[in-house]
Amino acid sequence: MTMTMTMTMTRRRLGQGGPDVSTLGLGCMGMSEFYGKTDRKAAIDTIHAALEAGVVLLDTRDFYGMGDNEMLLSEALRGKRDQVFLQVKFGAQRAPDGTFIGADARPNAMKTALSYSLRRLGTDHIDLYMAPCLPDVAIEETVGAMGEMLDQGYIRHIGLMNVDAEALKRAHDTRRVAAVQQEYSLTSRDVEQDVLPLCRALGVGLTAYGVLGRGLLTGSTGRGEGDLRSALYRRFQGENLTRNQRLARALAEVAETEGITAAQAAIAWVASRGDDIVPLVGAKTVERLTEALGAPMSLSVSALAAIEKAVP
Repeated sequence: MTMTMTMTMTRRRLGQGGPDVSTLGLGCMGMSEFYGKTDRKAAIDTIHAALEAGVVLLDTRDFYGMGDNEMLLSEALRGKRDQVFLQVKFGAQRAPDGTFIGADARPNAMKTALSYSLRRLGTDHIDLYMAPCLPDVAIEETVGAMGEMLDQGYIRHIGLMNVDAEALKRAHDTRRVAAVQQEYSLTSRDVEQDVLPLCRALGVGLTAYGVLGRGLLTGSTGRGEGDLRSALYRRFQGENLTRNQRLARALAEVAETEGITAAQAAIAWVASRGDDIVPLVGAKTVERLTEALGAPMSLSVSALAAIEKAVP
């Protein structure tokens, strides 16, 4: 049984003239791998609870769990596909043992990846299909081929992930880009320098991942069985972790004065950065989802200032 949600999810438009989606999206990566132990039933319960609360944007990538994440979504969304907005990324290549062995965004590779994602997801279209920006293939080629898939109805909107401003401009000149996905949090703000201003100039939306600093802002050390964060990210290593834990404690203290949790403060801060930004919350359980959905979508000027002082 899933927990009944009492809050009502508000909506945001993903870019100028873009799709209407929920103010928060659900990131599904951790339901399959990377962030410790996984529980398929808990994951499906969480997806169902998110839908009950009005969350419509679900984010996945074809390599999460070597395709398991897409198959998990297919199972959870059986009979519910018309209730969701699927955001899917492609590009990474992995060996049978899970090792990452490269990336490919050439047109034929994109069409192949899309074909497999459609089959695993059990759907005839993907709402927002997102390409990586790679140095060995012109972004115009990738986006042009994505435009063919859009014209044929296999995707509804074109997106990019981890893009720089120059590539975004070139892509958008080729076919309209609805949204980009970038890491954006109190601890990762480089998107504000060039990419976010250009997104706004072009009317492109942004879906933000890592809004909790990959768990850093809520006290995680990135360690434990099946948790790869301490090995992958310098923020969880050595003196960096010690310093960052101090920032996390400072954020928790500010959040407590506002009557919210550190996670809710971090989510609310990202949501406050603009109505064209949709924070993705990576909840694996109904409990964590409930906490995330309780984040206020507006905070006072003084509260936001206190949060930014705690995590400058």
